[in-house]
Amino acid sequence: MASSGTIAASEGTRGPAAARVDWVDYAKGICIVMVVMMHSVLGVELAAGETGFMHVLVAFAKPFRMPDFFLISGLFLPLVIDRDWRTYLDRKVVHFAYFYVVWVTIQFGFKAPAFAAETSWRDAGLLYLESFIEPFGTLWFIYLLPIFFIVTKLTRRIPAPAIWLVAAALETAHITTGWTAIDEFCARFVYFYSGYLCAPYVFALSDRARSHPAIALAALAIWALVNAGLVAFGASEWTIVSLALGFAGACAIITIGTLLARAHWCSFLRFCGEHSIVIYLAFFLPMAATRTLLLHTGIIPDIGTVSLIVTIVGVLGSLAIWRAALRLHADFLFERPDAFWIAPKKAPAVLQTAE
Repeated sequence: MASSGTIAASEGTRGPAAARVDWVDYAKGICIVMVVMMHSVLGVELAAGETGFMHVLVAFAKPFRMPDFFLISGLFLPLVIDRDWRTYLDRKVVHFAYFYVVWVTIQFGFKAPAFAAETSWRDAGLLYLESFIEPFGTLWFIYLLPIFFIVTKLTRRIPAPAIWLVAAALETAHITTGWTAIDEFCARFVYFYSGYLCAPYVFALSDRARSHPAIALAALAIWALVNAGLVAFGASEWTIVSLALGFAGACAIITIGTLLARAHWCSFLRFCGEHSIVIYLAFFLPMAATRTLLLHTGIIPDIGTVSLIVTIVGVLGSLAIWRAALRLHADFLFERPDAFWIAPKKAPAVLQTAE
């Protein structure tokens, strides 16, 4: 452990794989709330045909929302990448594949009647099968993560700078093929690989922010102004600029997470980060139901307020579904059953705090 209470990421990061880090959970919590907010706001605005004040927040977060999530996803990979292939595939492929299959089936079950009404049940069935090639709905993140994990392990013998340069070139190329897995791989792999490659520097950044909060806050203010200005100017998706803003925003979220952990503020965000996969898998249902209810009744006329409510219900509703599933012994929705493990289970994680 480093003196700040985070896991030391130097010397190959061979610390206890089961340990949690407080600021990482805060950062993941911020990210998952931003993901729910994006889907909620854009969904409400599309259905209503107008935008609200929440649109500004979604636009501000766009340059760094997913880059930070992927960078953090690669952060602890040095701890496990040397594992045998059986254990590695169990943790990094089978784990996400299981939840993708379960939840794509659930999501499709809700949407299949509408698809069938537009075409036919045969076409709806084919669309379901296609979802295993073209990621379905909001689930593309956990579809792509196993691919990142496999590619990173397979390319370990290739010089890391060469891999990083290729990944950066793919991001700056803004490749658009129409296939989600290909396009998002090209746009996001550089951030995941950077988390894996630069883990010691990320932990060092967190330690510095924890030790010098005033400087960290000043840096965050500068970043927020620059990010907002480039978004407002329409330059945030320019070549090179998008890459720079992705990394800058990831560093900013890491810094914010560290400062929140240092002050022990907003513990709900840490809880969301600790259960980010729960929120990610289940938020679509309360989000869609609340959006439909509010827009059809028109009880709240302001689109921004509707978007905010839908976002809050999406987060809280997903956690409520998780708790209900546990009470009803439907654990398989959020916990992989023993039958789907191909390697021995790991020990439960323990949160590491600033003390």
